[in-house]
Amino acid sequence: MAFTPLHDRVLVRRIEGDEKTKGGLIIPDSAKEKPAEGEVIAVGAGARDEDGKRVQMDVKKGDKILFGKWSGTEITLDGEELLIMKESDILGLIA
Repeated sequence: MAFTPLHDRVLVRRIEGDEKTKGGLIIPDSAKEKPAEGEVIAVGAGARDEDGKRVQMDVKKGDKILFGKWSGTEITLDGEELLIMKESDILGLIA
């Protein structure tokens, strides 16, 4: 994939949730919510501070993240649906 996010943006692939509930019920596609978990595919170089110095990103390629339900912009690259979002839209890292 030939795509590099700019500044403090990250490229994210959603991680799909379980097909079943804990009780064993199958969740139909029409009832599923979009997952708010993802894997970082690519990161930008970081934003610049007031002095013009780069602010290092807190996430890196391969990190598992949690983000808000309406975060990011959906795009399609190489036939795959991905999200571009600012680093500030990321709520946290999943260990």
